Amino acid sequence: MIEALGYGFIQNAIWAGLLAAIGCGIIGSYVVVKKLVSISGGIAHASFGGIGLGYLLGISPVLGALVFSLLAAAGMGAITRRGRISEDTVIGMLWSLGMALGVIFIGLTPGYAPDLFSYLFGNILTVPSSDLLLMLVLDALIIGVVWLFYKEFLGISFDEEFCRVSGMPTGLLYIIMLGLIALTVVMLIRVVGIILVIALLTIPAAVARRFTDNLFKMMLLSIGFGMVFCLGGLWLSYVLDLASGATIILFSAAVFLLVWAFKNKKKQELVRD
Repeated sequence: MIEALGYGFIQNAIWAGLLAAIGCGIIGSYVVVKKLVSISGGIAHASFGGIGLGYLLGISPVLGALVFSLLAAAGMGAITRRGRISEDTVIGMLWSLGMALGVIFIGLTPGYAPDLFSYLFGNILTVPSSDLLLMLVLDALIIGVVWLFYKEFLGISFDEEFCRVSGMPTGLLYIIMLGLIALTVVMLIRVVGIILVIALLTIPAAVARRFTDNLFKMMLLSIGFGMVFCLGGLWLSYVLDLASGATIILFSAAVFLLVWAFKNKKKQELVRD
């Protein structure tokens, strides 16, 4: 592995893992605390329509995914907030609509889309330098917005009803939060793919929550765990010659199970004492 560090694509993969861990650590904490896993999955799969559109128009599929995921986030937030259609119905419709549009757009694209598989299941080894720059910009945007609205996001995450009564624009804040989830999804697409993006968005935060109930500390721990999962999974995929995205998720899940088992054992010992 030390020799492999001299290759440019390995260096790009490492940077991609670190940058993705920052976004998924921060936003994943909100996803876990506010229980937004299903709606995050809807946004992720709806972004496939943007990937197909990117191929059709001859632009970066990641940029297409960015536009579609933001539109999906805004649509889900606006429709579910009006309460006329249940949230799971909206998620299901936009989830399937995005995937269907992606298939149609790709079918209309002349020739063959060679790296489509990497967008579905991820291939961190193929991340170009241009995507690293985009990931850096998205990380900066996520950090800036969370810093600006930290207290408001904290409020709607733990007691949205009180925030609404207090006059806080909870609907707008909710849509902004979904928009941040969309940005994070776009970052993770090249790392683990659309199919597996929810795992990396939630597992680091779920592990971090086993150690603290403080949201800020949870974010920091989640970022750290995300970096360990990405780099550890990347190393294992190189050593075992396995798919990088799937290996990262399996490594993350294994660590989560170990932490969960250890914490449960400690809790049982305390109860006995």
